[in-house]
Amino acid sequence: MKGVDEAGAEKQAPEQQETPVLRPRKPAKPASKRVVRFLPLVLLTLVIAALAVPMGLGVAPGFLGPGFMGAAGTPAPKVPAWQQVPKQLSRTQIVAPLDASAPVPLPADVTNQLNALLTPDGGGDFTGVVEDALTGLPLYDRDGAKNRVPASNMKLLTAVAALRAIGPETRFSTRVLAGPSASTIILSAGGDVLLGDGPSQPSEVLGHAGLETLASDAAKALQGRGVKGPVTVQLDDGLFTGPALNPAWSLDDVAAGETAPIFPIALNSARTSPGATTGARPQDAALTAAEAFAEKLQAAGAAAGFTVVPGVERASAPAGKQDVLASVVSATVREQVDLMLETSDNYLAEVFGRMAALSAGKPGSNDGATAAVSAQVAELGIATDSMHLADVSGLALGNQVSARQFADVVRAITSGPDTRLRAALAGFPVAGLTGTLGDRYGDASTSQGAGLVRAKTGTLNSVIALSGYVVDANGRLLVFSFIGNGLTPGAAGNKVALDRSATALASCGCTGG
Repeated sequence: MKGVDEAGAEKQAPEQQETPVLRPRKPAKPASKRVVRFLPLVLLTLVIAALAVPMGLGVAPGFLGPGFMGAAGTPAPKVPAWQQVPKQLSRTQIVAPLDASAPVPLPADVTNQLNALLTPDGGGDFTGVVEDALTGLPLYDRDGAKNRVPASNMKLLTAVAALRAIGPETRFSTRVLAGPSASTIILSAGGDVLLGDGPSQPSEVLGHAGLETLASDAAKALQGRGVKGPVTVQLDDGLFTGPALNPAWSLDDVAAGETAPIFPIALNSARTSPGATTGARPQDAALTAAEAFAEKLQAAGAAAGFTVVPGVERASAPAGKQDVLASVVSATVREQVDLMLETSDNYLAEVFGRMAALSAGKPGSNDGATAAVSAQVAELGIATDSMHLADVSGLALGNQVSARQFADVVRAITSGPDTRLRAALAGFPVAGLTGTLGDRYGDASTSQGAGLVRAKTGTLNSVIALSGYVVDANGRLLVFSFIGNGLTPGAAGNKVALDRSATALASCGCTGG
């Protein structure tokens, strides 16, 4: 597939350690000279200590409370046991594999608990499915086969398609090619929309490949070829076809920055800066990235003896064997999928759909993406006849997927035979800790699920969804999907209903004992 680079799967050689050099020890100075030399240092230390004591008495109460160290004659309070230094360290604990013989919850007990919790706040209704991950035994089913608008739970299907069709260790390359003349170069888009505008950052996912590094390497290559004078930069972003903006999306959502026209190259997932998560996006992310590259090349070219012609125009790379001047590669698909799930990145999801389509020999378009995702889900043995996909990020209201299909997809990820899908496990937000669940599970009714529930969220105006997995109180791995449609917009109780239901599964000992 054009633009997909497997170079990331290559093993890197371990760093070489320096061999210590032994040098002859210098003769020691006489003791009297050593004392004289260090006497000023000792005196300075005593002065600092003398000043530090009264300062510490004044500062410490500000950190430790008014009763600390006898402030104002108040005796120091007893330090709680959990704040004291332990007398001995506890034994190292290792997370053991799940016990396949752990008792399976009774469906009647699970149903009784969830029916009391999974209730809408105002209008609308919830559907839901809970399954035993190991056996697939259904433990709860409320209209589980009913089609629903799933919101961003759609990204679970897209994650599966990306990992299966593209491969977890694949990286996308962004290349600089020699153009039709010695003074023309072509920036060739290869599917990396997480480019940074600075140096490449190998330890990061966003900004793993940097335009500054790409420009620097390209400038060296041009200098090596003796290129002088103005250099023209062209852009080949023809990897994707069809409309860049999905007609199923609301233009209000586009204007609000929920997504943007989809291109196979972008900075910061088509955001204005690495830290931006809301607000307007560039409407031509590819050209924005190309112009940023040209600026970096202009800076690098100053030392290499050439300048860059202002402006970037689109062009097609020469057919046949291409002359690569420089290239940078993205983080792996595995790492990008985790970022997509954790942050619910609509733009990245749509790019994954098109890249999965290209990998399967389909057009890199909206229709190609939805067809590729549906096909990959079907190949897992999950019935897709009733499924309808209008996009692959979940922003479109035309998507129709059931809670049972989502539960089956989560089960395929956690315990199915295709082990490539395990790469998505780390991307599920953790209740109360990470991603789109980081600010949830903080009240008394849900705190028992914090750190235990791992699930993909989904939210639209009248839609809310939560699909994921949890280990119950008896050590049984459960997968679940809860979807609400037709809900009262802004009603706070709907999100709480989902979180309480997932928390109930985490603390469930539902075995009738």
